[in-house]
Amino acid sequence: MKRVSLIVREMSILVPLVLYITAPISCAQQDQTNSSRRVIDVKGGPESVVWVVQLSDLHFSVHHPDRALDFRNLIGPALSMINPSLVLITGDLTDGKSKDLLTMKQNEDEWVEYKNVLDDVVKMSGLNKSIFYDLRGNHDNFGVPLVGGSFDFYSKYSINGQLGRNGRVNSVTLQIGERKHLFVGLDSTMSVGLRGPTNLFGHPTEQLLTEIDAELSQWNFESYKSISKISFGHFPLSFSASSQSGKSLKDVFLKQSLSAYLCGHLHTRFGKNLKRHHRLSHHFLSFQKFFQFNIHQIPSESHQNCSFGAPVIKEFWEWEMGDWRKSRAMRILAIDRGHVSFVDIDFKSGAKKTIILPTFPLDSRFMSTSSSNHDYECEYMLPTSYETVRVLVFSVSPIVSVVARIFDSRPGHFDIVMEAPMSKHEDSASRGDLYTVPWNYKAFEDPSADRFWLQIEATDIMGRTTLTELRPFSVNGLGARIAWTWKEFFVMGCQWAALYYPILWSLLFVPLLLLLIPKALLLFSRKQYTFKNFIAEKDFINAIVWLLQELCRVPMLWFGFFGYLFHLILFPWLVGKVYTESEDRGYMTYVGWVVKSSRGWEKHDYIGSPDIIVIVLPHLLFVVLPALLVTAALIAEKGAYRHHFLSCSAKKEDDYDSQNEGSIRCDYKSSKRSKFHFRERWIWKVLLVLCLAICWRHFKNCIALMKAYEMNPLHFPGYSLGIPLLLFYAIYNTQRA
Repeated sequence: MKRVSLIVREMSILVPLVLYITAPISCAQQDQTNSSRRVIDVKGGPESVVWVVQLSDLHFSVHHPDRALDFRNLIGPALSMINPSLVLITGDLTDGKSKDLLTMKQNEDEWVEYKNVLDDVVKMSGLNKSIFYDLRGNHDNFGVPLVGGSFDFYSKYSINGQLGRNGRVNSVTLQIGERKHLFVGLDSTMSVGLRGPTNLFGHPTEQLLTEIDAELSQWNFESYKSISKISFGHFPLSFSASSQSGKSLKDVFLKQSLSAYLCGHLHTRFGKNLKRHHRLSHHFLSFQKFFQFNIHQIPSESHQNCSFGAPVIKEFWEWEMGDWRKSRAMRILAIDRGHVSFVDIDFKSGAKKTIILPTFPLDSRFMSTSSSNHDYECEYMLPTSYETVRVLVFSVSPIVSVVARIFDSRPGHFDIVMEAPMSKHEDSASRGDLYTVPWNYKAFEDPSADRFWLQIEATDIMGRTTLTELRPFSVNGLGARIAWTWKEFFVMGCQWAALYYPILWSLLFVPLLLLLIPKALLLFSRKQYTFKNFIAEKDFINAIVWLLQELCRVPMLWFGFFGYLFHLILFPWLVGKVYTESEDRGYMTYVGWVVKSSRGWEKHDYIGSPDIIVIVLPHLLFVVLPALLVTAALIAEKGAYRHHFLSCSAKKEDDYDSQNEGSIRCDYKSSKRSKFHFRERWIWKVLLVLCLAICWRHFKNCIALMKAYEMNPLHFPGYSLGIPLLLFYAIYNTQRA
């Protein structure tokens, strides 16, 4: 019995040991069979930090050759100066648009230019081509019916395609000493690439989410080592749909304790604060599925739980970056002992001689995390990572001095409380220049996240001085609250895939209710809603019901709008070409596109949802609903005009019908105190202008769609002609009172 217990005890020791020894072997074997995984041993110092470069939304175009020319001239030398371990290009490599921006499909000439320019940039930078990872964006997917097909130029000309990275998920691990930095790139573009504009969202499938989860967890068995996880893709999470089961990229990222998700797609025209902090909340409110109102997701609990076994804080940052297309933007991201920081560079003014990236302390506006605050308050952090201020300095000329300055903003203005020269971290084989200076970090503990501000000044041998912008920091890991502008909230704070159907049905039900409720009141209610009652009571509800009941009294218009709404619900909106070159046409409903596959013997049902939001919601909000209200106002104006004439001239209804235009005007000249100024019918003329404005906007949209999907009005007669015909009939019906 003792012998058996001894064997069991020995096995309990040996089994974990064997698993520990064989785990790296099995992992290495898996790497050999899975080409999407790669490990790079980063050579040279400084050993505490690695840095990578991100570029996004290049939009190389045959109509704008300056984009490719500037990229070749500026990025090649910049990469040579920075010497990054990776170069991440997060989608929209080419533009795929016609000169008028209305036709969106693949153009092979743009892809040839992209390949040639990237080959030149690789040579000029002196970097290995294999460290470049270029992802597919929605523009690179316009009109591509099949990945690997004849129009999938991305697979032929991109660096990923040339190097055989054909999967939708690719990972690379930067290993330096005992630290690992995992980067996972993902392609969530449509499996069937529609032409624009209905190719706008990322569409992660169940399989893709499973693959991402597996790649992010590949080093989880080494939990005793420091592992930082970064993911990069094209689409922000606000423009990413959920899978069929309702699972999203956010769910995977929170599960895997991601540090940051890097993306593009939105460009800088919406703002420069396109960042978003995500945190798993156990008190999840229903509206948070649709909106996040602040850059920081505020935690529900305010105190720190430092007890053993306390739940781990699940959170990550989402950082959208500016575009190369117009902003000429580039980002350098660094990971310094687990602290992730970045700096965005603007090349619109030309090449940069010196670039400075502070790696610690972090900017409390966009980089602080709740887990950093938790670790600091609970004293779980590594003290050595707090003992120095650290910056990376990249320069074309030797640097002669670097100075760190810390300002205190509490007095109401910035007072220098620390100014110290920084020393270069010496290493025999350095990849870049890291400057450090010791400081008493505890002296800067403060409950305010933006009391202390850091600025770095570097001077090169030519006497050129470079200053970083002032950035707030909090050594205790607190986040400085900063608000989005309304445009930034619109694109980052709204989860459009989740909002599409609630907004859609609201915009369909509101017109239906505006038609049905007044009709029911007209038929079944004893109360009369007339112009006379409105004048007497001056009630807003009375006015609205009166307007809509006047519409009900014109059957042609009432049934016309009612039928048009049901047409939008039950029948296709458009019939057009959705691939780059194909005679086959698909049709679009409010649910999505129905198209034939490239093989021709099967159909793809209702793809491109919620991408069709760009057609559906503007049509309902800016065409259908205004047309209904303006039509009701036209009919009501005619009735009010008639009532006003009769009241002023003391004539009966039958007498009114027999009057000519001249006598009416003559009678009205004697009534100069009309509250509604019906003389000359200027209200009708204003409504006429509104009708023409609605028609102008509608026809402008129709022309854009005709060019986008190679249609004519016969391909979408209900959509294109329904509203204009109803408006023209309303104008004709009301032009003579």
